[in-house]
Amino acid sequence: MTTAQEQPAAPPFILYLDGDEYAEEMRNLALWVSDLLLPVYGRETTSQQPWCPRWWEHLEAVARLHGLWLAWQEHTDPAAGASGPALWHRDHLGPVLAELRSAAGPFAGCKEGSHRAKAAPVVEAYEG
Repeated sequence: MTTAQEQPAAPPFILYLDGDEYAEEMRNLALWVSDLLLPVYGRETTSQQPWCPRWWEHLEAVARLHGLWLAWQEHTDPAAGASGPALWHRDHLGPVLAELRSAAGPFAGCKEGSHRAKAAPVVEAYEG
């Protein structure tokens, strides 16, 4: 049994990974999204609540879904206590899905059978 001082290190955020580590984390994330998240929480797709069938091609979606998955792992662990899943729903699931599926979110313009890449805003070089 681990004590508070001996807590295992948190897994790294996906945007900090590359190469084989990134590929493995993406495989695991994709399984969670396809086998748990979407079957349970994937409401019907509409123009007001879009979903991209190629969500992994939207880096924002990858980052948000990975964070959601990490929180799910933490809050559904028995050590999280009986209210862990309720906190995950309230604090993580709702806000993440609202952002991703917003009509102005990363999936805007995407629909079943059609992925539309988004152009990032232009950023000028910092000259400080």
